[in-house]
Amino acid sequence: MAKTHFTVKIPSIPGHVGGEIVCTEPAPQVYLLTLNSPPDNRLTPPMCAALLECLDRVEFGGLPGTPGGVLVTTSAIPKFYSNGLDLQLAMSTPGFTENSLYPLFRRFLTFPMPTVALVNGHCFAGGLMLAMHHDYRVFSGGDRGYMAVNELEFGAPLLPPMAGIFREKLRPDVYRELALEARRFDGKAALAAGIVDVLGGLEDGVLKTLVEGRGLVTKGKMGVYGMLKQEMYRGQIALLDAQGSEVVKAPGLMEAEKRRKKEGVQRVKAKM
Repeated sequence: MAKTHFTVKIPSIPGHVGGEIVCTEPAPQVYLLTLNSPPDNRLTPPMCAALLECLDRVEFGGLPGTPGGVLVTTSAIPKFYSNGLDLQLAMSTPGFTENSLYPLFRRFLTFPMPTVALVNGHCFAGGLMLAMHHDYRVFSGGDRGYMAVNELEFGAPLLPPMAGIFREKLRPDVYRELALEARRFDGKAALAAGIVDVLGGLEDGVLKTLVEGRGLVTKGKMGVYGMLKQEMYRGQIALLDAQGSEVVKAPGLMEAEKRRKKEGVQRVKAKM
């Protein structure tokens, strides 16, 4: 039976009921964070803060076997790993990306032990970005659930730190299908495309194939695992660390696009 180490509450906010994240140990030195924020694990500011607290507790809380070990995230909601951002909330919350979302992505990207996203259902947009900032991805949804970047479908640009992780980790043709076609990848297609590493559940996909098969538990014990990742993903980290005037925001991009179109119309009219 998995040992429970701690529970971190996700406070409710208008439009989101909150929830909790539970840390268990289903196998020695495998720390499983189970997200439960109905209906679809949106990456709200409270969710981001709760996840960051969980990562601190795993790294600095004196759990048995650390600094070795493996961190796994999954969802208690059968249909969704994460449905990404609440776009309106994200756009109306000052500093959301640079103060909540990007620090969470960075923390996962440089976490000093192997990280695995156990994707059990739909994994869309920001949810897929979160999974991509893990070291490994396992799809356990079977015939249920898709992975997609669907900004094209609701008219939102991809900001540099959001796009960067796909350029960093995926083939150009796969990134093109994700971003410019909004293709929805099922498990088999995601495996063929290299979006996920394994098809399977916690026991066969995570514990047997990855943790045991690749000896992941011991990778972080020398204390340099996170440092190696910092160098490996230097470009993406620089995008995530941008502050002040360097931060690219969606309203600015949309306004620039409006100006570009207006200037184009004026050029054409001037020559008619």
